[in-house]
Amino acid sequence: MISQQTIIEEQPKIEEHARSFGLDFFPTVFELVDYDTMNQLAAYGGFPVRYPHWRFGMEYDQLAKGYRYGLQKIYEMVINTNPCYAYLMNVNSMVDQKLVMAHVFAHCDFFKNNYYFAQTNRKMIDEMANHATRVSRYIDKYGLETVESFIDTCLTLENLIDYHAPYIKRSSGRNGSSEDTSPKIKRLRSKKYMDKFINPPEFIDQQVKELEKNQSAQFTVPDSPERDILLFLIEYAPLADWQRDVLGIIREEAYYFAPQGMTKIMNEGWATYWHSTIMTQKVVGPDEVVDYAEHHSGTVANHPGRLNPYRLGVLLFKDIEERWNKGRFGKEYEECDDIKEKRNWDKKLGLGREKIFEVRKLYNDVNFLDTFLTEEFSREHKLFSFAYNKEKERYEIESRDFQMVKQRLLHSLTNVGQPIISVTNANHENRGELYLVHQYEGVELERQYAADTLHNLHSLWTRPVHVETLMEGNPVILTYDGEEFNQQIIPAA
Repeated sequence: MISQQTIIEEQPKIEEHARSFGLDFFPTVFELVDYDTMNQLAAYGGFPVRYPHWRFGMEYDQLAKGYRYGLQKIYEMVINTNPCYAYLMNVNSMVDQKLVMAHVFAHCDFFKNNYYFAQTNRKMIDEMANHATRVSRYIDKYGLETVESFIDTCLTLENLIDYHAPYIKRSSGRNGSSEDTSPKIKRLRSKKYMDKFINPPEFIDQQVKELEKNQSAQFTVPDSPERDILLFLIEYAPLADWQRDVLGIIREEAYYFAPQGMTKIMNEGWATYWHSTIMTQKVVGPDEVVDYAEHHSGTVANHPGRLNPYRLGVLLFKDIEERWNKGRFGKEYEECDDIKEKRNWDKKLGLGREKIFEVRKLYNDVNFLDTFLTEEFSREHKLFSFAYNKEKERYEIESRDFQMVKQRLLHSLTNVGQPIISVTNANHENRGELYLVHQYEGVELERQYAADTLHNLHSLWTRPVHVETLMEGNPVILTYDGEEFNQQIIPAA
């Protein structure tokens, strides 16, 4: 079994190799742990402390059983903090530990430099401990069942955030408007000494009352669609102070973890690219080649029925590097119709390494695939889309057409695979009811999930909740009024 001292001695060597390739990361702390501690950390999302809740115990139990029955094994965990903390399994071989350390340094580089992680809290370990303390205090005051039940409700809604809010400014005020909304009074033109006669106070007061009346009649909350539904509930739902605070905790943690979902393919691809580069060029000895190859091949292997982000990410980074090294981009290359000439195209530009560092900095999974996934890449790696065959009751290959494959991939990744839903009116039909709109992108809402979500939104809003969407091609409104779930077709205009 590897000792902590051995890791301490090996770390500076791997770190030096990583920095020599241009990787730039926060100070990194490695800790050796046994499988049970690793499962506990994984259940907590990599953090040593989280707020008390039964779901963490459930996730630990699943992970422990998976390891015990040989169904899964966690080689490492690394969290996005400064310094970065990484946990290594103490039963791994030394070759695995070297590979994992190289992998971790690349993750840390990605955390530090990728644009989508720039807004995250780098002191999240302290913040998580603070969250645990606050929730424990509420449990002591209001009881375990009350607080845990409320957290259950909040967790079912944690995906109702605006994943792009940290990077763009949709609104600058509480209700989405930065303009001065105070009444504008029309004053009749007059000389200064005649103003009080031409614009008497009674005339001004009457105008103010009329403008305020018109403004209140037109005012809606929110005044523009609001995607951050959790923030909207924090601001407007009839919650107790402790409930508002707990909902804020769930929202804060959801935003912290969001970039990991938005960059899964890139992040794992980047880490895999660099662990393979560092290991094969700097670290692996002759007696370690077979063990390294076995581990690496398992990492990038195809998995039946699901996408392997490690494989797709690393292959695409290597493709980008080769294309920019050989100049296979730009108008001249794209307009070339000679297949043989394109296959042998090589301008010897040597820009590949510079380009992948630029990509690592600026992109997330959606624009990464949208920009760099090419038809040649799709054909070379035999990508295909699959769909469920209702007649045969199984999933089958749907198409190998590049545009279809790319569209399916992008749809599955857009908004981290979550439906795009916005609050459009908090006083629907002047009854204080919450009205939501689902932005239909070709995939219908799962009816049971929609019903459960509306039920839990109602428990926070305490008034009927509606969501407008498409079902079987028809515009419908799904409603939960506190007693039953209904579906109503919207009549054609």
